[in-house]
Amino acid sequence: MKLQASLLGLAIASALAFAPAQAANGNRADIVNRANALVSAQPAILHSNAGDRFVVRDVVVDRLGTEHVRYDRTWNGLPVLGGDFIMHSRNGQLTGVSQTLQSAARPNLTPRISADQAIVEAGAKFGMRFSGVPTSRMVIYARGATPVLAHDVVYEGIKQDQTPTRMHYIVDANSGKILDRWDDIHTNRTASTGAARPGPGRQGGGTCTSPAAATGTGASLFLGSVTIGTTNCGSFYQMVDRTRGSSAGYNATHDMNNKTGNSMGDVFTDADNAWGSGTLSNRATVAVDAHYGIAMTWDYYKNKHSRNGIDGIGTGAISRVHYGNNYGNAFWSDGCYCMTFGDGDNGATIYPLVSLDVAGHEMSHGVTSRTANLTYSGESGGLNEATSDIFGTMVEFYANNASDPGDYVMGEELFPNNSTMSEAIRWMFKPSLDSKYGSTYSPDCYSGSLGSLDVHYSSGVANHFFYLLAEGAVVPAGFGAGTWANLTPSSLVCNGNIGLTGIGKDKAAAIWYVALTTQFTSSTNYAQARTGTLAAASTLYGAGSAEYNAVNAAWAAVNVNAAPVVQQPLPQRRR
Repeated sequence: MKLQASLLGLAIASALAFAPAQAANGNRADIVNRANALVSAQPAILHSNAGDRFVVRDVVVDRLGTEHVRYDRTWNGLPVLGGDFIMHSRNGQLTGVSQTLQSAARPNLTPRISADQAIVEAGAKFGMRFSGVPTSRMVIYARGATPVLAHDVVYEGIKQDQTPTRMHYIVDANSGKILDRWDDIHTNRTASTGAARPGPGRQGGGTCTSPAAATGTGASLFLGSVTIGTTNCGSFYQMVDRTRGSSAGYNATHDMNNKTGNSMGDVFTDADNAWGSGTLSNRATVAVDAHYGIAMTWDYYKNKHSRNGIDGIGTGAISRVHYGNNYGNAFWSDGCYCMTFGDGDNGATIYPLVSLDVAGHEMSHGVTSRTANLTYSGESGGLNEATSDIFGTMVEFYANNASDPGDYVMGEELFPNNSTMSEAIRWMFKPSLDSKYGSTYSPDCYSGSLGSLDVHYSSGVANHFFYLLAEGAVVPAGFGAGTWANLTPSSLVCNGNIGLTGIGKDKAAAIWYVALTTQFTSSTNYAQARTGTLAAASTLYGAGSAEYNAVNAAWAAVNVNAAPVVQQPLPQRRR
């Protein structure tokens, strides 16, 4: 439902049903009403304009009773990109606002550049065959210092490497300049429609009558023998986990049959509820890894952060495996509410991308999209990617599987003969180790140019922060002096603080999760992430606590300090 209110000329729509049920249903409307009153009373703080309208997107009440209400903003009916904010209050009193909008000024609404012209400008940058018809909508672009009238042009297609793309180009409606760009498809590696959730795909074993939850056994590629949630259909079984999800959608795993695009493929079926063989010759083997990995991610969020699935209200998602031919990537798409995994080159140089940390990484993109919705561009895009690396890593630790012990290396299981972990997608404790793959690499330390990098590289500084917060300036076993990485404590910090101590991975993850869900907005940059994680540490452990001070010290160790930094998103570079 939507609750409409008009307070001092500000229309506020409260989309209560959309937000995760972090507050009890009985007091949810009261929380929103209190927040609406504060919004009405604080136009200057919110840089409000007479044409502003607000929609509640999320409500969270933390352990101290502070109410965090997340709003999206429009102006004269146009979406304000970067205009979202979070009202923080306790006992009806404002305690703070998280936002990136810097001005109450609004642009002239008469464009000099038409939608058709904007589509042409964006098409020149898209530079590949597109599918369907490009679209354009008028928006207010407010991720920079001054809000600008712009066209949000969207092109869809399939990249040469088989990754689908849904590219947004923000075109200045007066000059035709490309102000920003980002992809709705969030990949695991450099390379690589707001539609309703698709149906379950074809059912290879026939119609599932009187479905019932079951427990199957799986012979996985990476993890040995595991148990997985399945569905008993009477005469056969489906790889549909009825214990994780709801009638709105259960977690399910589908075979893409090496096709690309928007097809959902076939749900995996089996006669005896014993899946895979542990080898790539059996198509169900990698499905077991993906299905199990998503289950572990679901359980991690539920048991560690009290979150009920991606959207917080228990809607399951689809995992698609065997996507494309020799496709060496994985991705999350909001359009299909699904995770998709390629086969790599079947182990010649890289295995199918269904390792535990990759599954956790992709599902965490979905969690980010339903919370902070960090825009996949500039510094916010780097924080989006880092969030997935952080929680993908935490899922690996949570699963506690002897075949894939937890570590701070992303995707190490994907590479053959990799006992020293010298091959990986990313190394969180020393992001610049990926310089071995090319001249563009992940920086260890913050600089003002970080936002100009591809989001998979700009994520490195946040990954580095998280490792230092969790473990301190301690070289992981196997990466010290004399090894291929040749690391020392001094090489792990940017400010010489080799005495930096960690607070443990669980506390570090709790701080990041609270910051993501109650402090970060769509355009949060690194300076604001520092502020947000300090606020989260204060909520969880107290201002001035050892944990709070550790957050401050870890950010300082990657050169993110108190001085504010204005985010200016730039076009992404691609490997």
